[in-house]
Amino acid sequence: QLQVVESGGGLVQPGGSLRLSCVVSGFSLNHYVIGWFRHAPGKEREGVSCISVSGGGTDYAESVKGRFTISTDNAKKAVYLQMNSLKSEDTATYCCAAERESYMPDCALQPHYGFWGRGTQVTVSS
Repeated sequence: QLQVVESGGGLVQPGGSLRLSCVVSGFSLNHYVIGWFRHAPGKEREGVSCISVSGGGTDYAESVKGRFTISTDNAKKAVYLQMNSLKSEDTATYCCAAERESYMPDCALQPHYGFWGRGTQVTVSS
């Protein structure tokens, strides 16, 4: 079974930074695409960023371009989301999702992923 576990959330002041981690176990990370999504109460779930692990291709939501960076550490089977210049609007539960590359050749910001973590809370407030 593929397991996805997020960590790294917390409380941070506006303008601060956090790095979220997504650890994937069960299969080789090289055969998967990974996406980060966020969901705040009263709002629709939003695709934040994604990465095609084998090819390195990435995508970002317009709202986070220039502030967030997604990266991988294949040895640790981990995907990171570095979040800088955080705003109150970034407050949400952030979830990591994974899908087999054969089902999704390129990563996407739509929620077409088969494996999901439980999420980690990010709160941006002064």
